[in-house]
Amino acid sequence: MNEGQQKFLAFIMENIEPKNLLKAKKLLDEAFQKQKEGTFNQEYLMAFIPKMLELIKPESIEKVKAIMMNYKPE
Repeated sequence: MNEGQQKFLAFIMENIEPKNLLKAKKLLDEAFQKQKEGTFNQEYLMAFIPKMLELIKPESIEKVKAIMMNYKPE
């Protein structure tokens, strides 16, 4: 995991509902693996965002959404 991924992981995990921590970690691991394989693209990102937002604390949704919507897959 690179430095950017570590920062994103820490940011997301701080904003996850406690009951959803395991689901979030699994989803992030999948996303990081796709980045490593080069298969993380805009289509995947658009499917990933709603899944992740379901796991976020209600008071954190807007700030997390803003971060994710500004990410551009390479």
